[in-house]
Amino acid sequence: MGKLLLAGLGGFIGSVLRYSVSGLVQNLSHTVDFPYGTLAVNFLGCLAIGFLSQLAETRGLFTAEIRTLVFIGVLGGFTTFSAFSNETMNLWRDGQSFLAAMNVAAHLALCLGAVWGSRALAYELWG
Repeated sequence: MGKLLLAGLGGFIGSVLRYSVSGLVQNLSHTVDFPYGTLAVNFLGCLAIGFLSQLAETRGLFTAEIRTLVFIGVLGGFTTFSAFSNETMNLWRDGQSFLAAMNVAAHLALCLGAVWGSRALAYELWG
């Protein structure tokens, strides 16, 4: 039951962060034509999970409880892949095929690259 509470607490924190960061980025973009807020959150979440998972796997830095809190809770609540999928389908549905394809391509390139790059950085810094 302790891990369930940790995941829930982390999820609350991550969801609040997602709402705040996504809204801020979207407002800064001054457009509703493209989901920049969701892209930013997914990118930042991928950077964080790549970096931290590299440390967890190679350095054993996190206990099982901390991994539950951070990876499942905070980062699970923060990243918004379901929102990405829904927004992409909405663009497609609304006849914005180019923007839908651009959204998919940007998420794949930036987020996969972020996980790879941040894992490499963590490895370089801490082996």
